Amino acid sequence: MTTPVTVSGKVFLIFYGLLGCAATILFFNLFLERIITLLAVVMKAVRERRIRNSGLLPPGIRHDFSAYSLPGWKPSVYHVMLILGLSALTISCCASAMYTPVEGWAYLDSLYFCFVSFSTIGFGDFVSSQSAAYEYQSLYRVANFLFMLMGVCCIYSLFNVISIVIKQVLNWMLEKMSCLFCQRCNKAGAFLGRRNAIRPGSKGRQARLGAAADSDGPWDSDTEGRRLSGEMISMKDLAASNKVSLAIMQKQLSESANGYPRTVCSSSLHNGFSGGVGALGIMNNRLAETSNSR
Repeated sequence: MTTPVTVSGKVFLIFYGLLGCAATILFFNLFLERIITLLAVVMKAVRERRIRNSGLLPPGIRHDFSAYSLPGWKPSVYHVMLILGLSALTISCCASAMYTPVEGWAYLDSLYFCFVSFSTIGFGDFVSSQSAAYEYQSLYRVANFLFMLMGVCCIYSLFNVISIVIKQVLNWMLEKMSCLFCQRCNKAGAFLGRRNAIRPGSKGRQARLGAAADSDGPWDSDTEGRRLSGEMISMKDLAASNKVSLAIMQKQLSESANGYPRTVCSSSLHNGFSGGVGALGIMNNRLAETSNSR
């Protein structure tokens, strides 16, 4: 509730705020790096332990599996968001349990104050440590400082992860909208709906069949049978065209059964941390360093 009054104090606040806010953002980014690193290490260890206990690994590499397994694995953005959300909720509940008896607020008002303060909104309708005296005042101020520090760090990290989820949802919506209004997609969908691998339909064939049905001449079953057999795709050609994809599927299934890291870490491309600038780029780079170091 303290504000500068003099002109020199306001000028000093402007220049000090430039350095102070930049240093605070740097501190939050460093905290975010450490939190993401810790979560990545813990979640990766849990995943390795789950794979070991599943019995899918050959006995020969089970003891050395942690040395080279999951080289590119990263935790899911939704798991990180859940853990940060639970941490912020736990800190807010503990802080509200302290503010309720000390400040004389209702518990819901204390939770409201925690969110407004931790998110740095700061309306000012509820302000802590404004009474003239408190019981165990020094201890209360230290606890207030620690709760504020941990709460702001957790909420800041949670907001960054939520921004990643919002970006994914917006990209998904834009992709759906582009496909909905794309005429090429509609034409391709209609074309695929008329054809299949067994009987490739065509407008010319349908027209010929219609003309043959309307004509008075006899139905040439042999000629029509030869025409249908000529339009059908040979199973040999179908198998030859899908030979590469079948080989890739067999290779992936083999690697999955043997526990090789290619299949196990393939989900890292869809973890949600790819791309981004600022704090998002910091999280992605830190996760990559953690994965490579493990």
